[in-house]
Formats: sequence, structure tokens, C-alpha cells
Amino acid sequence: MLVLPETLTLREATVALRMFEQTLRSDDAATLIVDAAALRTFDSAAVAVLLECRRMARGWNKGFEVQAAPAKLTELVRLYGVDSLLAFAAPRAMAA
Repeated sequence: MLVLPETLTLREATVALRMFEQTLRSDDAATLIVDAAALRTFDSAAVAVLLECRRMARGWNKGFEVQAAPAKLTELVRLYGVDSLLAFAAPRAMAA
């Protein structure tokens, strides 16, 4: 599982991609999960990073899924028209 940092802008994109590549090499799961729960500050570079992560996962014959994506990230992905490429898990129901 790859855990995104609190901030993912153009400045952090290269480091995030390196983290992802290391995770991809060591994770033997059929689907690589990206946990976006901590993500608070981001720009369009976050979308680009996720698209590149998906491309790399597919290159390793793995599925790709983003969990706990903030609503604003989901909106940005839809705005750019790439929501069909990025699999965002449905939010989990909170326990009562």
C-alpha cells in the first residue's frame, strides 16, 4: 500500500513517484492500493502522479485503486475527465 503525504503538489511529485516505485517493487498484492486519507493540500500534480502510478502498476500487471480520496481530489479528477482511468474506492460507511 502506498500512503500519500499530507501535501502533494508539483514540488513533492518527484519524491511521491519514487516512493510509489519502491512500494510497487516490494508489494506483491495483485492490486496496488493508494491511501489518500492524509492528503490535504494538493494541485493538479497529484492527479498526474496518480495517473503515472496507475501506468506503472499496469506495467507490473497489477490493479490500481485509490482509497479515502478527499472530495476535492475526486472533483479535480472528474474536472480533468480522467475519472474513468483512476479507480477511486467508494467511501466506507462509518460504524454506528
